[in-house]
Amino acid sequence: MPSSSHEGLVSVLRNAPHLAALALGRRAPAFNRAEIAESTKSSAEYRPDLSIVLRRGKKAVLDFAAEVQLRKDAQKRWSWPVDIAILRARFRCPAILLVVAPSPSVRRWAAEPIDLDGVGSKVVPLVLTPNRIPRVKSVDEAKRSPELAILSALAHEGPREAFCAFVAAAGIDEARGKLYLDTMLASLPKATRSALEEMMQGYTYQSDFAKKYFSEGREEGKEEGKAEGKAEGKAEGKAEAVISFLEARGLRLSSRDRERILACEDSKLLEDWTHRAARVDCVAELFER
Repeated sequence: MPSSSHEGLVSVLRNAPHLAALALGRRAPAFNRAEIAESTKSSAEYRPDLSIVLRRGKKAVLDFAAEVQLRKDAQKRWSWPVDIAILRARFRCPAILLVVAPSPSVRRWAAEPIDLDGVGSKVVPLVLTPNRIPRVKSVDEAKRSPELAILSALAHEGPREAFCAFVAAAGIDEARGKLYLDTMLASLPKATRSALEEMMQGYTYQSDFAKKYFSEGREEGKEEGKAEGKAEGKAEGKAEAVISFLEARGLRLSSRDRERILACEDSKLLEDWTHRAARVDCVAELFER
């Protein structure tokens, strides 16, 4: 069953399909409309999360078979080429496999060419990378495109981007806003979430939904803090152990990696990281869910 983070990212593209063109940058063809193509009768196994069609007038100029990928899945290397072949035949225009993945290691995996026949034919997935997503650091801009604001917060993980995305999502319909915020907050580093909480304390809420959502989040944090505080020293020791293990294996940690590990107070998660630290090929894989 798809996770809420998966559903949230699919919803972002469903509600703003033109954002798929960000992945192409200046190579995107001229178009004046982006639309979601309804699913055909093909097997669900060969159906992408979304089929996005860019049109210039009535003419289809480019198709995207858009896939949200939260983890590596070897089966997709077999089904993805079929997805774009079906779209290409259906709309009689070029088709691109677009992968949206929050995890850097999953993005690297997804970007690897897919060999079709052993003699040179390949499908090369197009991955939406952070450098293709503009930073949305203005509340007004975020309100004009809440979906872009959410992508910006997820890509750049800055407190200002997260604040603008929160304000924008809190101003739309409650069901969509909650899905977007759940998706964003589940993916942001703890340091960014803490900074966002500080920024929100001085914010005048424009809707009952926003006030309720943020208040509930703070209360949950307080209750968790009471229980976790008793094990704070133990958690700190486990965090240091994870770092020592990674360094002993010769894996390089950035200052952000260290901060994220040391800030973790979830004993079970730290235990999981300790076990994963023995197997991962890079530090980024440690944080995959």
